[in-house]
Amino acid sequence: MKYELLEHTADVMVRCTGRNLEECFENAAYAMFDQIVDASTIEHKLERVIEICARDIEDKLYSLLSELLFILDCDSLVFNKFSIVFEDCKVRCIALGEPLNRSKHRPKSEIKAVTYHMLSISRNPPSLTVVLDV
Repeated sequence: MKYELLEHTADVMVRCTGRNLEECFENAAYAMFDQIVDASTIEHKLERVIEICARDIEDKLYSLLSELLFILDCDSLVFNKFSIVFEDCKVRCIALGEPLNRSKHRPKSEIKAVTYHMLSISRNPPSLTVVLDV
């Protein structure tokens, strides 16, 4: 399972696990898009490379998800497959997806922002929890 929804009073909270933190980040990106649209309907028609630099692991997650949300808002692109590599302060993400088509991708929730509220990351075992503002 890529992620699980956790109970939250007003927003969307997800918990992601993986073999390592990179896979947890991949699953968090998938979870975010799967809450916005039905991610299973997204085809791999284009590739977008995203690089961000941040001071710590929490900032890396926050910045990556925020950048992906920015790309959705500005370029109307949705993704469902991610390959993430950490390189020092950088996170390099290759995202596969296609232009948003509201009739094909069946909108679910509008995610307004990624939050630091209740954001937690564990290295052992690899897991993370993030709250998405709806």
